[in-house]
Amino acid sequence: MKLRPKHDRRRYDARARIAKALAHPSRLMILDALDRREICVCDLAQLVGADQSTVSKHLAILKQAGLVEDRKDGVMVYYTLKACCLQGFWDCLEAVLAQNLKAQQAVLR
Repeated sequence: MKLRPKHDRRRYDARARIAKALAHPSRLMILDALDRREICVCDLAQLVGADQSTVSKHLAILKQAGLVEDRKDGVMVYYTLKACCLQGFWDCLEAVLAQNLKAQQAVLR
């Protein structure tokens, strides 16, 4: 029997674009912060420890992936989390981290 993908290749390409948007520690930190409230770029820059232009580039990647949305208020730009399903993703990552730690500890015993 020939093995076939569950979905069309375009679906995997779309998933990969979202995964790539998530694949940076600063962007993960931004998403985690936005889970609690709307935040301006200037405060996100302080949180991440990077200049506003760098954080704006990260936010553009997250926005293009459909994970965040923005609101302009004069010269200020505020971001909010658009994807409300990230808690399950964080839980999954934490479970994998815990499993990896247990496996590493077992090797060291």
